[in-house]
Amino acid sequence: MKFTKVATVAAAAALTVVLAACGSSSSSSSKTSKHSVALVTDGGGVDDKSFNQSEWEGLEAWGKANGLKKGVGGYNYAQSDSEADFTPNVNKMVQAKYATIIGSGYKLSKTIKAAAQKNPKTNFVIIDDVINVKNVASATFKDNEAAFLAGVAAAETTKSGKVGFIGGVHGAVIDRFEAGFRQGVEQVNKDQNKKVTVDVKYANSFSKPDVGQTLAQTMYNNDEDIIYQAAGGTGSGVFSAAKNAIKSKKVWVIGVDRDQTAEGKYKGGNLTLASTVKGVDTAVKDLATDAKKGKFPGGKTIAYGLKGDGVKLARDNMSASVWKDVQKYRTDIINGKIKVAETPSALK
Repeated sequence: MKFTKVATVAAAAALTVVLAACGSSSSSSSKTSKHSVALVTDGGGVDDKSFNQSEWEGLEAWGKANGLKKGVGGYNYAQSDSEADFTPNVNKMVQAKYATIIGSGYKLSKTIKAAAQKNPKTNFVIIDDVINVKNVASATFKDNEAAFLAGVAAAETTKSGKVGFIGGVHGAVIDRFEAGFRQGVEQVNKDQNKKVTVDVKYANSFSKPDVGQTLAQTMYNNDEDIIYQAAGGTGSGVFSAAKNAIKSKKVWVIGVDRDQTAEGKYKGGNLTLASTVKGVDTAVKDLATDAKKGKFPGGKTIAYGLKGDGVKLARDNMSASVWKDVQKYRTDIINGKIKVAETPSALK
């Protein structure tokens, strides 16, 4: 009996050490709350100034509003530096008995699905994908709708008639961003008899700012004066390239996932034209609240679009005339007058 007790204490201590490494915590609870929530990031991390950061800020705000502390029994995150970390991180949170575990992005789908099937009493959330398991809630976003508005803003603002799109990794999610952006540009071309062209490049990573900077610099050198980046952490490199380019000519960046006005600041001004804002923070708070109320929508998919501001375009530095047109197109999309494509192949 003594050996069993010692082994149990040792195991518990080891788990505490492991969880502390997931996300530095100034305070944690030794008790497990039935309302506890944990986030497992993808490779971007909670300071990526994009997707993961928005989710974490939403969870942190929700936790504090509900009187929970950061740590076991409250709210926390596990940082994934690579895809190899997904399964260990999710398993750590399961072992710590978090009531709801959120997978940040479609890359965690396989891991979340496997964990949900093995742990039917735990709530799981997948962001940006759909998993048809009864204890998994799927949150998807009509990114193409907000991206369409970004295309409108770019097409009406460009002086060179050449704009660019830099995506992170090819897939269903970034396809929506690309398709919407290109369609928005084409809609302006059609409505205003313009000939704005779109150059599309992919970094093949969401966490390589250096690659984003190289791609963007090439675009700016090619006289493309506005770049819309949908590339997670890689997108910070696009802002770096723009700050170098703006020393000799006027260029813009369109941000993604959160309002990235701050990332566009430079001595003398701001180069963030607009930002497509994705309500992942809202989704996290909504689903955490549902779980707390005993109404977790397991087995269901919740889609967030322009209607209800699930996605939107932040004005940032758009002119009044461009902003006015953006609002018109927004209304047309919500009312069904304009249907936005979800894949580049669907564009004519």
